Amino acid sequence: MTPLARARRRLKAHPLALDAALAAGVLLCMLAGSFVDPHGERSVSWSLRTPDPLSLLLITLGAAALVFRRRAPMTVLVLTGSCSVAESVTGDPRAPVAMSAVIALYTVASTTDRTTTWRVGLLTMTVLTGAAMLAGPLPWYAQENLAIFAWTGIGATAGDAVRSRRAVVRAIRERAERAERTREEEARRRVAEERLRIARDLHDVVAHHIALVNVQAGVAAHVMDKRPDQAKEALAHVREASRSALNELRATVGLLRQSGDPEAPTEPAPGLDRLDELAGTFRNAGLQVEVARADHDTRLPAAVGLAAYRVIQEALTNVRKHAGPDAKAEVSVVRVGPNIEVTVLDDGAGDTPASQDGGGHGLLGMRERVTALRGTLTTGPRYGGGYRVHAILPVRTRSSAPEDSA
Repeated sequence: MTPLARARRRLKAHPLALDAALAAGVLLCMLAGSFVDPHGERSVSWSLRTPDPLSLLLITLGAAALVFRRRAPMTVLVLTGSCSVAESVTGDPRAPVAMSAVIALYTVASTTDRTTTWRVGLLTMTVLTGAAMLAGPLPWYAQENLAIFAWTGIGATAGDAVRSRRAVVRAIRERAERAERTREEEARRRVAEERLRIARDLHDVVAHHIALVNVQAGVAAHVMDKRPDQAKEALAHVREASRSALNELRATVGLLRQSGDPEAPTEPAPGLDRLDELAGTFRNAGLQVEVARADHDTRLPAAVGLAAYRVIQEALTNVRKHAGPDAKAEVSVVRVGPNIEVTVLDDGAGDTPASQDGGGHGLLGMRERVTALRGTLTTGPRYGGGYRVHAILPVRTRSSAPEDSA
C-alpha cells in the first residue's frame, strides 16, 4: 500500500480530523484572499491590504464551523451563509468569507437528495448574491457579486455529482454482494441436492442387495448339512447379489471422484429395460413376483427410467423384508396419456414397512425421487391385507427433449 493510500485510509477513519484539516486550509485561503488586493487604482495589480477586524472575525467563525460539517451540514450552512451575508453587507474591502459557505453547500448537496439540493442551492445562491448586489458596498454588477453566484452554483453541482457517484458505486457494490450471496446459496442448494440424491442411491442399492444377501445366506445356513446342492445355489445367489451391489456402489461413489482420480465406471443408470433382471433377483431370493407391462415400449428419459426402477426395487425389497415368507408381489407398468404409472402390490400380512414407522428411509427416498420429477407417489395398506405402492411419473420432463412413443 502506498503512503498516500495509507494516509487516505487514516483520514477516513478519523473524519473529524479530516474536517479540521479542511477548515484550516479554508481559513488560510480566506486569510490570504483578505490580505491581497488584485485591483490597483489605475490598472490590474496585486498589492497588500488590511482587512477589517469584523471580516477577520467572520472568516474565523466560518472556517471553525466547517469542522462540524459532517455532523450538522444544514446548521453549518446556515452559520457560514450568515457570516457571508454579513461580510457582503459590511465588508469594504470585501473578504472571501463566501468560500466557507460554498464548502458547506457542497457538503449538504453530497449528503442529501437531489430535490433538497436544488431547493437549498437556489435559496443559498439567491440570498448570498441578492444581499451582495442590493446591500453591499460594490455596484450590483461587480464581478465579486457574480463570483458568489457562480461559486455557490459550482458547490451545489459538485456535491450533487459526488452524491450520485457514491449512490452508483454503492448500488454496484450491493448488486455484486447480492450476486455473490445468490451464487453461494445456489452452490449450497446444489450440493445439498446432490448429497440427497447420492444418499438415496446408496440406500436403494444397499437395502436391495443386502436384503437379498441376508435371505440367501440364511437359506444356505439352513440347508447346508441336509441339502448341500441347494446351499451352493444360495451361495451363488449371494455372490451374484454382492457383485451387483459392488458394481452399483462403484458407479455411485464414482460421482464423488475428483478430476484427477481414475476414470469412473461408464455403465448407464438402470431403467425399466432391466425390470426382468430385477424381478429375477427377487425370484432367486424366494419371492414370487409377477410382472405385467402395458407401456408399449415407451422410451423414457434416463431420470424417469431410473426413478421407476428404484421405486420398484425399493417396493419389492420392502415386500421381501416385511410382508412375510409366503407373500406374493405384482408389478405393473402402464402408459396412461402423458404419464407412466408404476404399481407394486403384495398380499402379505407382515409388518408395516420400515419407512412408515420411522425405522428407515425407503418410502421417503421413493417420494423424493418421484416429487423431484413432478410426479406423485401413493403408498398404504390394501383393503383385505397387503400393501400398495403407486407412482405416477411424467414421460417428458423439463430437461428432456420431446420423445415419441415407439
